[in-house]
Amino acid sequence: MIAAILHGREDLKIEKVAIPTVGAGDLLVRVKVALTCGTDFKVWKQGYHARMIVPPAIFGHELAGVVAQAGEDVQDQFPPGMRVVAANSAPCNECFFCRKDRANLCEDLVFNNGAYAEYTRIPARIVRENLMEIPSHLSFLEAAMVEPLACVLRGVEETGIEPGDTTVVIGCGPIGLQFIRVLSSRNVDVIAVGKRNSQIKAAERLGAAAAIDISQTADPISAVRHLTHRKIGADSVIEAVGSATTWQWAMQMARCGGTVNLFGGCPQGTKVEFEPSALHYSEITIKSSFHHTPHFIREALAIIARGDVRAGDFVTGEVPLNELPQVFQHMKNRNGQLKVAVRP
Repeated sequence: MIAAILHGREDLKIEKVAIPTVGAGDLLVRVKVALTCGTDFKVWKQGYHARMIVPPAIFGHELAGVVAQAGEDVQDQFPPGMRVVAANSAPCNECFFCRKDRANLCEDLVFNNGAYAEYTRIPARIVRENLMEIPSHLSFLEAAMVEPLACVLRGVEETGIEPGDTTVVIGCGPIGLQFIRVLSSRNVDVIAVGKRNSQIKAAERLGAAAAIDISQTADPISAVRHLTHRKIGADSVIEAVGSATTWQWAMQMARCGGTVNLFGGCPQGTKVEFEPSALHYSEITIKSSFHHTPHFIREALAIIARGDVRAGDFVTGEVPLNELPQVFQHMKNRNGQLKVAVRP
């Protein structure tokens, strides 16, 4: 089969490799669509991810496809041809964190990569915990949005956002725009912060009550606070960029007693300075959200099935697998492209 192999930093090659073999509880899935994402882009730039992938390895983790072969223990549940969507991990359900209902922090979290290939093996634990049949009315493209949306949904819940709140979303890439879509559908007043006209238009189209283009604003913090009740700041702030500067902005955009979710992960080694007295006397709650859980994977599929989130709002291109290396090079230009559908 043909697959995209990550060899190291910005080193992605299309190669011919053996079709994976399956164990008793595994599935072999013929990939129908895989999606690019910000995490894959970061991994491609740095050449590895300590927990998710160690090169050389088949790359990619957002996918939907059909069952090509099932292991002997799951043949009755997953017949050939069944349309399925799989998450990229599954918890053990036994460790300290799983018992504390923090399955995303599982001490034995099984990760899976291999979406950028004609076939991929879904490990038995993911088959048990985080693989679902795609509803008949949904396309493979729509179903492949499940994993990133699940991360967003968990971020919303962790932040404690309620209808009627004012929430700032910093960053209007694919993840930030999904936050905007979900929050606006829940009657939250969203102030979007982006850096290009295309991002601002997308944020407004997806329900942002207001949008600030930082390329046209000398002081984004004041611009945001000016739009809030009595200019006191937002009830909550979602940081979906992952930079020291935007983390600092987030702290200053929240009102006293507000909540900041540092959702966008910064590169390892990043140092961020905060004014401790401002945080203390303002009683700002700082949170961060990592990954998803089986609960939110299922909630994401249900939301997509209802049509509340549509892939067409986030997927801006489609390419065959052999063009994937050029796609990642193209993403370096930050030219407004969101997610790209890869058709192996």
